[in-house]
Amino acid sequence: MTETPAALREPHHADVSGGWLRPAVFGAMDGLVTNIALIAGVGGGGVSPRNIVLTGTAGLVAGAISMALGEYTSVRSANEQIAAEVAKERRELERNPEGEARELAEIWVARGLPEDLARQMAEAIRRNPETALRVHVQEELGVNPDEQPNPWTAATSSFLCFSVGALVPLLPYLLGATSLALALAVGGLGLFVAGAVVSRFTNRRWWTGGLRQLLLGAAAAAATYAIGTLIGVQGGLG
Repeated sequence: MTETPAALREPHHADVSGGWLRPAVFGAMDGLVTNIALIAGVGGGGVSPRNIVLTGTAGLVAGAISMALGEYTSVRSANEQIAAEVAKERRELERNPEGEARELAEIWVARGLPEDLARQMAEAIRRNPETALRVHVQEELGVNPDEQPNPWTAATSSFLCFSVGALVPLLPYLLGATSLALALAVGGLGLFVAGAVVSRFTNRRWWTGGLRQLLLGAAAAAATYAIGTLIGVQGGLG
């Protein structure tokens, strides 16, 4: 029995277009690190658990909204720029299809394809305007015009994942605990788990990804805790 080639089986590869995974990972990590550092900073300053909850909640809401707006704007702007370049390439193909075919063949020749074969392929593609447009955009811009990320998907993923990440270090306080160390420990566990989960998409060792995120978050928390402690001590002396 003949096996179907892998390239013809769907899905063959993971989605690498950046539609949801990148903003989701970035949102979750940013939410964790931001609120862990924020809680460490105000906790180091000696504020009450109630004020820590207030500060952490404000950080969660403000950060989630900011992340969502930033993702939407950046993805929308990138898509608009690509659309403008695609329109420019379409006009060039309409005005000078022979010249564009030669340019495409030269690109392939530069990559090692035999000149005769490159010219034959470029000429064959030129006969189909839509195919020609897609191939030229891919070869010249390095993007697929049919597989651009959705700005709403990016914004929603970022908003939700930031919120979940930022909520993790707040959970002990919301459940009645008053220990800063416990909140930071829960946040650290969240960082490790998040890093380990991300490694699933990148085929990395789960513990390596977890430790990397834990160390990065610990460094941020240590810096803000030191600053919060210094400000708190100075305020007390004043």
